[in-house]
Amino acid sequence: MKLTPVGIDIAKSVFQVHYVDQETGEIVNKPIKRAKFLEYFANRAPCLIGMEACGGSHHWARQLTNMGHEVKLMPAKFVKAFNIRNKNDAADARAIWMAVQQPGKPVAVKTEIQQAMLALHRMRQQLIKFRTMQINNLRGLLMEYGEIMSKGRNKLNKEIPIVLERIAERLPAVLIDTFREQWNGLAKLDEQVAEIERRMREWKKEDKAVKAVSEICGVGLLTATAAVSMMGDPKAFSSGREFAAWVGIVPKQTGSGGKVTLHGISKRGDTYLRTLLIHGARSAIENAKEPSEWVEQMMKRRPKNVVVVALANKMARTIWAVLAHDRPYQKAYVSVKPA
Repeated sequence: MKLTPVGIDIAKSVFQVHYVDQETGEIVNKPIKRAKFLEYFANRAPCLIGMEACGGSHHWARQLTNMGHEVKLMPAKFVKAFNIRNKNDAADARAIWMAVQQPGKPVAVKTEIQQAMLALHRMRQQLIKFRTMQINNLRGLLMEYGEIMSKGRNKLNKEIPIVLERIAERLPAVLIDTFREQWNGLAKLDEQVAEIERRMREWKKEDKAVKAVSEICGVGLLTATAAVSMMGDPKAFSSGREFAAWVGIVPKQTGSGGKVTLHGISKRGDTYLRTLLIHGARSAIENAKEPSEWVEQMMKRRPKNVVVVALANKMARTIWAVLAHDRPYQKAYVSVKPA
């Protein structure tokens, strides 16, 4: 049975729906209020529904899937190619309707548990961003009074009480008190970050997939929880190579006339997960007591940063293999292709 393609441009209050009625051939492009959205699809025959992977899309995808519809979430860049002329809700819904009928890699629909873990990661990143901004702000303001702080958080904590006492002799007390408040605020941000990480560790103890992935060399708490949550369903990727390409740690290819040129990594996909994998790979290389033979051979013929990215690529493939095949990580495992 061929499913009717439907393009939906989701928004906060009004959703735009575009499809062609198979019985009458009528082109339907109509707005639907959020309260009536699920009711509109509740009694319809199963459809192939396309939506952009954006805020709220995973929630609506889960709801529509429970009704028996097939939902395909697509990256906004993929949909943009089908948007002709002016951009508005009706045109966007039509572009999504066209895009959902094309072959392409959909975004795996995440569960609520996976989204909950990602929410912890996003809040942790926001707190770290606030902390960095506050430190840079303190450094910049103190520099206005001739006080140059050393690099590093530990050195800042040692020097700032002495600096504040020194400049208190010539500056108003209200300013010094404000400096101290801002400095004390860093400790509160540290506590909030530590508390989120503690909750992640508790989560790790209960999540079988996160525990399995954490056994891989170079994969720590943050990388394991982020990889499991962002991947969604591992079966959505046909291989570890496809997952690594989705993360963006494979060479970018350009070519014409049969000649293919490889460049640096594509940097597609989620920057946060790619950063964690690369930092984990760098830590594994620098802190390993006995580096693997593969790493040693690579280090002899390639620059260190290239080896780091190559190891991150290997880690991504291993993560996919552990999750997709539901087997524990084996350090000495050798993949054997069937004859």
